[in-house]
Amino acid sequence: MAIAIRNIKEIDLLRKSNSIVAQSLQKVKEYAKVGVSLNDLDKIADDFILSFGAKPSFKGLYGFPKSICLSVNDVIIHGIPSDYKLKKGDILGVDIGVEYGGWYGDGAITFGIDEINKVDEKIIKCSYDTLLNAINSIRVGMRFKELSFILQSNIESFGFVPLKGFCGHGIGKKPHEEPEIPNFIESSVMQGPKIKNGMVFCIEPMVCQTNGNPKILNDKWSVVSEDRLNGSHYEHTIAIVDNKAIILTEY
Repeated sequence: MAIAIRNIKEIDLLRKSNSIVAQSLQKVKEYAKVGVSLNDLDKIADDFILSFGAKPSFKGLYGFPKSICLSVNDVIIHGIPSDYKLKKGDILGVDIGVEYGGWYGDGAITFGIDEINKVDEKIIKCSYDTLLNAINSIRVGMRFKELSFILQSNIESFGFVPLKGFCGHGIGKKPHEEPEIPNFIESSVMQGPKIKNGMVFCIEPMVCQTNGNPKILNDKWSVVSEDRLNGSHYEHTIAIVDNKAIILTEY
């Protein structure tokens, strides 16, 4: 399937859905305190998204049972909100998708609950810095595999490894579109599609400490590393406009 090229009007529509994502992420972060349950945060996000006349796009997507993904500690992505109450020292990954007017937005952040240890601080910084460095490296005409190589190299420069088996993706009229954008490279970077003006896609470094092989827990959704150590995840939706990467999920 070809990678969609969006015009300025379509990108403006995507700005709206992604702005709601950005605001929703900050709303959840504001309320994520010691003693607050993941279900409480899911309800806060759901109500907030609906207040814009939008929909939480993860709800029911591929059978996902909640409105947002909340991933605590060793759960790197796709954590299901539950009655678990946040504790001091936890790290929380928040991943939110929104559909507004038939257009989709997607973004994620990871942060600590009160004071966290130095390793967790470093792995959060790794995913955030990797995301921004990758965005700043984007040039029209480069291949997506070059971007994957940059993501992997930045993660490894921190002494960590990328999560295998999951990736960034195109987005637009569907929550997941072409292309797939892994955080690692397994073949020549000089193969595959090139980045062009009008493309819109999500970059989302998912970082493990020592082992990038994924394991899915019994809930069929939560993804951890085989090392079962804490991980981190950040995500922005990007549009290529006038040869520049523009962040649509700016917060």
